[in-house]
Amino acid sequence: MKNKIYILLVLIVIISSCSKQLNQQPVSNLATTNFFTNNNDFLQGVNGVYSQLKAVPDQLLWLGEMRSDNINAISDGNRDWDGINNFSPNITTVAFVTNAWKTNFNGVFNANTVLKALTDKGSVIGDATLVTRYTAECRYLRAFYYFQLIRLFGKVPVISTPLTASEVNSVARGSIAEVYQLILDDLQYAATNLPASYTAANLGRATSYAAKGLLGLVYLTRSGPNYGMDGPGLASNEYDKALTQFNDIIASNQYSFLSDYTSIFSYSNEDNKEVLFDVQYASSINGAGFPSDLAPVAYWTSLGISNTYGNGYGASSFGITNNLKTSYTASGTDKRYAFNVATTYTSPFIKKYIDITKKGTSGTDWPINFILLRYTDILLMKAECILHGAPGSQADVDGIVNQVRGRAGLAALSNVTLSTLMEERRREFVGEGLRWNDLIREGLAVDTMNAWITSDAITNVNQVVANYIIYPVPTAEIQTKAGLYTQNPGYN
Repeated sequence: MKNKIYILLVLIVIISSCSKQLNQQPVSNLATTNFFTNNNDFLQGVNGVYSQLKAVPDQLLWLGEMRSDNINAISDGNRDWDGINNFSPNITTVAFVTNAWKTNFNGVFNANTVLKALTDKGSVIGDATLVTRYTAECRYLRAFYYFQLIRLFGKVPVISTPLTASEVNSVARGSIAEVYQLILDDLQYAATNLPASYTAANLGRATSYAAKGLLGLVYLTRSGPNYGMDGPGLASNEYDKALTQFNDIIASNQYSFLSDYTSIFSYSNEDNKEVLFDVQYASSINGAGFPSDLAPVAYWTSLGISNTYGNGYGASSFGITNNLKTSYTASGTDKRYAFNVATTYTSPFIKKYIDITKKGTSGTDWPINFILLRYTDILLMKAECILHGAPGSQADVDGIVNQVRGRAGLAALSNVTLSTLMEERRREFVGEGLRWNDLIREGLAVDTMNAWITSDAITNVNQVVANYIIYPVPTAEIQTKAGLYTQNPGYN
């Protein structure tokens, strides 16, 4: 039986308890003035900081997977995602972009509010260890939301305390280094002070190893190139620091490499040994919409299922690219292909999370968690660090990649290169929203995307330039106070 945690709207959104871990169900609005008077109030407050995670899978799919060379969506009209797929400079008012800015800053606001309450009133909890854990959870989540923001938008305001709307209007965008400093400080604190694991009642909360995994990814991302602009890369060469985090996770024996790929994503095997951190969902309480995001409406009709399970985009298609199909089929029968992709449908699309037998009441009510960080990613990022000169051998890299390939039913390789590794990551993590950020991190985004446009003879996607590795600041933010923000280069 899953532990449910209902949402109570305090600040932006705050949640309390019922029957699946960290579910987010809006219930009511409360003022915060007289809140945080006992431990239960603080528990609800901390749970509420998790609430904005519900928006993250959509961000990863619509702003990440859609942006990459895994998908070339074809519109049946003027759709919000057109400019994302097509690399248009005119996406400053697109809902996906605007909502990503808003929801991540809502998460930051929630975290800041609870952190201040913990400082001002935490003594009412009566347990110093619990105060420390709550603080570490909030700081982990604040770092997570800021990492989303820096990868999406580059420079953003650095805010570490709850501010009023008028106060926010005086905060300019911080430098990339300043944003990262807050992220690093928060994750280092979280890695030190979070527990290694939880009992069933608290599954879904951030652990010390979730913090280490995210910290390693942050170091890896910072080590990437800056493309001559204020993007997430700093060319900082921190691959050894990243490797230390990944090695700590591997040595902990808290996680393991599952022998069956499909079991990682099974509805009946959630929170398995591959999962370091995920977003929790439950049908009828807090259902997920991401399984339907990249599935065409016509797919549901072909199965005799109401198109209310679709994504609302009519006759649009979300087919995988020929380039991705070739990647899967060129080196043998890859077991992941048929699981990840609807290969028998007219236009193959990503169906990784769809299990028709488990569907809820609509396309936004799937009872499946979205994995944000898993053990195979830790292993492959370790190999990535070694290929960039961190301690380790070619045999270590080959061993990791061949473990992943073996599970997929593919032959072993020797002398794995960075290019080979990135293509293996592409096949392994398709539909998990990692590909676009992977390409950016390795300095491959511009060249890879333009090569794909040529090889697949794509006519509906603009040439990709360095400016497009991040998204524009939403127009609504630019207009809030004249002169406070400047637009990211390349956007209208």
